Amino acid sequence: MPLNSSPAVVGMVTSYPGLTQSDWLWKQSPHAFGLWGQIQLKAQDPAPHWLLLYQFDWPAGDATSQGGGRVDRWLGKIPGSLGRRLGGGGRSPQSWDPERVFRGVPPERRIFLLREPPLAELAPQRPRTYQLAVDHCGYVSGPDDFAPHPDYMPAIWYHANRFQDLDQAPPPAKVRGCSWITSGIDRTANHRQRLDFLRSLQGAKGAGECPVDFYGRRLPPWVQSQGEVANKWFAMAPYYYNLAIENYRDNNWYVSEKLWDALLAWCLPIYYGGPAADRLIPPESFLRLPSLDAQGIAYIQEVIQSPNLWKERLDAIAEARQIILHRLNLLNWLSEFVGERS
Repeated sequence: MPLNSSPAVVGMVTSYPGLTQSDWLWKQSPHAFGLWGQIQLKAQDPAPHWLLLYQFDWPAGDATSQGGGRVDRWLGKIPGSLGRRLGGGGRSPQSWDPERVFRGVPPERRIFLLREPPLAELAPQRPRTYQLAVDHCGYVSGPDDFAPHPDYMPAIWYHANRFQDLDQAPPPAKVRGCSWITSGIDRTANHRQRLDFLRSLQGAKGAGECPVDFYGRRLPPWVQSQGEVANKWFAMAPYYYNLAIENYRDNNWYVSEKLWDALLAWCLPIYYGGPAADRLIPPESFLRLPSLDAQGIAYIQEVIQSPNLWKERLDAIAEARQIILHRLNLLNWLSEFVGERS
């Protein structure tokens, strides 16, 4: 980008703990300071042109309204009793400071992207979240059929590598079969199903030993873990395959960084998730894990014994990587979004 250009500054607010760094997504651009196309992402800017509310948790009971009939019109689109249940106001609003959060950005320049999957335990909260987002923001999107703008989440990734290296470097040497980076979170039924599958996979005897190396944070003590990693690259890049198991797979929208991280490390993902991935990247760039049971374990063992399959899919992996880096990239999404409205 020319030095004399004036990109639109996009600020950012999120409820994810610890994401207060100014440079959180700068690694997703080949240019300095978060520049990409029409925008510059400066998360902490005090007076940005646009504001991205990224998985922002509204204060409980906020009943303020700036959108008038927009909320009612949106609620009317939600089918059945779900929409009717949203007519009530909820609890009294807690004290919070919208001006501090919104930094003077007008509602029409606020972008709300809901990122977390619609797990059953969290589903009752989702409509209220969208309701408040519509009330405060000009564009509201999330991975639900009843979202104001149902859509896939733009891609982020958790490799610390430079964009140029991910974009241009050849595949790294592959020396191990398969890894799985996961966690010990067990808050929901889906999380517990994943942990049960981990236990079964670890105890599998068909290949003589567990065919997968486990990494991750807060894993139970019974897991034969390789430990936590600060950069996912080092627990993915040396492996031909990576288990990419989503927390949710029951709609047409949800797909997360679990798939993007594996592909950017030049792994052939063994993917357990919904159909969204097939619409975004070449289906040949990943494998479908059929189930989280004995059949799935047998499939993993069979795949890992066939490193030639990785070689056969290398062109598709390379194509998918370019789509992730350049088209699905959250910075590219923001640039196109702002460019269309400027």
